[in-house]
Amino acid sequence: MAAQAWYEQRSPGLGFEFARAAEAAVTRALRMPLAFPRIEAEFRHVVTRKFPYSVIYHASESTVLVVSFFHHRRKPGVWFSNVGS
Repeated sequence: MAAQAWYEQRSPGLGFEFARAAEAAVTRALRMPLAFPRIEAEFRHVVTRKFPYSVIYHASESTVLVVSFFHHRRKPGVWFSNVGS
């Protein structure tokens, strides 16, 4: 992941910390898929701890589909262009 490499270049070990925060956010979404706020009619997001990223996902009765890992400084809604690709 490019973001992980970017953080690792800034400070050794920070890339690993970033990867752990991303994994923890996905795990929270898997454990409690309906607990996080909606951002569009059928999508939800969970914010990573310490880093300015959100995991955007779609939850159905049996699956959680991650559709984007989105930096908070990017233009809102850009992630939506990846849906259906």
